[in-house]
Amino acid sequence: MSDRHTHRHGQEPHDHGHAHHPSPGLRHRLTHLLTPHSHETADKLDPALESSARGMRALWVSLTVLGATALAQAVVVALSGSVALLGDTVHNAADALTAVPLGIAFVLGRRAATRRFTYGYGRAEDLAGLAIVLTIAASAAFAAWAAVGRLLDPRPVEHVPAVAVAALVGFVGNEWVARYRMRVGREIGSAALVADGLHARTDGFTSLAVLLGAGGAALGWQLADPIVGLAITAAITLVLRDAAREVFRRVLDAVDPALVDRAERAVRAVPGVREVGELRLRWIGHRLRAELVVVVDGEETVRQAHAIAVEAEHALLHAVPRLTAALVHADPAPVPGETDPHLALAHHPTA
Repeated sequence: MSDRHTHRHGQEPHDHGHAHHPSPGLRHRLTHLLTPHSHETADKLDPALESSARGMRALWVSLTVLGATALAQAVVVALSGSVALLGDTVHNAADALTAVPLGIAFVLGRRAATRRFTYGYGRAEDLAGLAIVLTIAASAAFAAWAAVGRLLDPRPVEHVPAVAVAALVGFVGNEWVARYRMRVGREIGSAALVADGLHARTDGFTSLAVLLGAGGAALGWQLADPIVGLAITAAITLVLRDAAREVFRRVLDAVDPALVDRAERAVRAVPGVREVGELRLRWIGHRLRAELVVVVDGEETVRQAHAIAVEAEHALLHAVPRLTAALVHADPAPVPGETDPHLALAHHPTA
């Protein structure tokens, strides 16, 4: 028998002091509250699904707020003929519609893994994040085009007080939605939802530009609107940079190095672990997965090495937020004169 050991949580029943009897409905919830918790796959799906449900709630609430904001602004656009406010209304409507791809991603993320998509569909959130980044870029381009057009062809704005109020409503609505989306996105680990919040903030800046432009128009300065619009375009570009960095890091499987340090400390504290070898973390949607190697005493039996791997995974699940699965491989500690057990893999470029 080989001392090398691979353990995948949820595939092999094991006993480490927890109950393993999932049951549906109210009884399951009461049992979960009144008994020690389990880390079996069925139990770990509950918080994962709850995080998706929170993301969906955030999308529905923000969609409602931004839809109402855009509708109120559309009424003022019809009365005033303000091109700047029309652009802001289009931005708000577009921002509300970004909830569609992200909502689809959250729904897909709930689907179980298949033999083709063995890690599930969580990475659909990354695709939604890319769509949001492209939408922010399009908003910046549209804002720049509208500002330059108005700069070349200045026109007076009618019903300035109504335009100012509508712009203020747009700014407040977008800023509230931005804060709400980013807070929920960070809490559930969704980079796409954070990017969508940043997108709402860009539209809030656009509304602020309309407000300042209306103030300049009220003072008789027709160039105020396009000049402020150009300044806000620059601000949107900075927000685009932050959103793109957040999403592209996630696409490239980047994680916070502090999480890696935290995971290593937790595993090193497990009795029987002599050292932590390779450790990898990756996001799949708004959930984390881990793969790691632990070095154990070479004299341990397979069952003992398995127990150590189980405790290492247990420690990780408690130490790393939003971690839902870990693959733990146990290597025997090297002894002088012993041939490297991985020598047979040396000729493979990925070994």
